[in-house]
Amino acid sequence: MTVLSRRGFLAAGAVATLGAASLPNVRAAEPITRNGKSYMKLSLAAYSFNKLLPKGGTAETRKEAKMQLEDFIDYCAKLDLAGTELTSYYFPKDITPEYLVSIKERTFRLGLDISGTAIGNDFCVVDPEKRKQQLESCKQWIDHAAFMGAPVIRIFAGNVPKGDTEEAARERCIAGINESLDYAAQKGVILALENHGGITATPAQLLAIVKGVKSSPWFGINYDSGNFRTDDPYADLEQIAPYAVNAQIKVSVVAKGQKQPGDLKRMVDILKQANYRGYLVLEYEEADPYGEIPDYMKKLRDLIA
Repeated sequence: MTVLSRRGFLAAGAVATLGAASLPNVRAAEPITRNGKSYMKLSLAAYSFNKLLPKGGTAETRKEAKMQLEDFIDYCAKLDLAGTELTSYYFPKDITPEYLVSIKERTFRLGLDISGTAIGNDFCVVDPEKRKQQLESCKQWIDHAAFMGAPVIRIFAGNVPKGDTEEAARERCIAGINESLDYAAQKGVILALENHGGITATPAQLLAIVKGVKSSPWFGINYDSGNFRTDDPYADLEQIAPYAVNAQIKVSVVAKGQKQPGDLKRMVDILKQANYRGYLVLEYEEADPYGEIPDYMKKLRDLIA
């Protein structure tokens, strides 16, 4: 068991206060059940090559891109990784079953799992038509993930719309997750809510949403080691690690407003203490992916050995 620090204890109290009003009349999401022993495999997020991969999905952007999704898959195989995370942003605009089959075949032939995918959703939107689009997009990507055999989708919460309150935005977010979760459970795909700013900028905000989502084995948190921008991001990560169903490692953190190199060992140790089992996905966001990713992968490989 992980012993809560005084900071963690206070934050836990804040979660109870913040989330109480929005809890549905069902059992809330709980920490993930483990077997008492941590085990991790390495993957790489396609977002690590965001500047090189095509965005927008049109034939023109794909033609102009310096790297295609297929090239990224090949690169993951070159690094002898166990998995590859195929972010939705870099897929063609019109995704066909034939394209998904080709991706599935390529990854399998190269000995790679598709460790997961990600979508850029916003469940805080107010406009009914835009909200409908967000929910439909999420369900569409649940279908794509299930087709490719990707076990998890990273989802976002969103931001408080202008003129709205965080409480109202949080309630809409919880409702959106619950609706999407019903569909994900049918398809066998896990939804992992990421600590990604907006209404998930702090552990208290993130866990207030988690506590509002109904209990389901198909839901948990995406532990992103670089997304808390607080006084002590490592203490914050300790609070969310027990709920992690997917884990991303960034090579830097922002603490007290200052960007600094991340303590990779500490990030991984927090997951080990929570008995996390699953993929450890490097999401590189610095300037030299080809030059630095191999070294960071070696470090992570040593840390999880």
